[in-house]
Amino acid sequence: MAARTQTTGEFRDAFVARFAAYWQSQGRSKSEGRIVGYLLVADRDAVDAEEIAAGAGVSRGSVSQAVRALRELGFVTLVDAPDRRSKLVSMDEDVWGGFLRNERSYLRHQRDLAASALERLPDLGPSSRRRLRNMHDYMTWLDGHHDTLLEQWEDYKARRDADDESPRPTESDA
Repeated sequence: MAARTQTTGEFRDAFVARFAAYWQSQGRSKSEGRIVGYLLVADRDAVDAEEIAAGAGVSRGSVSQAVRALRELGFVTLVDAPDRRSKLVSMDEDVWGGFLRNERSYLRHQRDLAASALERLPDLGPSSRRRLRNMHDYMTWLDGHHDTLLEQWEDYKARRDADDESPRPTESDA
């Protein structure tokens, strides 16, 4: 018996479910994961809450709550639509590169927090001091590599995009 090929809709639904399961395994809500998964494969750049609810298989209330959280995480933005009263939800084409660009403030905050603890807690034991010093130095080290990482990422995308004839990954490549 030949294996049945999934339709595009079936594949999208399976992708959303798999993405949501992984998202949830990382401590986030499943409905957030379903929404991110849906937006990754949505055919349009910006979609309304009703379309997200239907496509992600979540309630309209879950969309509102999850979009607030996803905006805080930097996954989505709200955009105006000239013919609508409500805003549309959009995901940047390079949301992953955006994390790299935005990570600097996190790293610097954590580095400064460790530096403050090292300065203000002189009675720390050697193990605590090493943990905090490693925290401080790791954040400093990683922050120092951001320019290089961003440059390499942008170069990678430019090379990829310049080659319109490049083959797309297949299931056998995975």
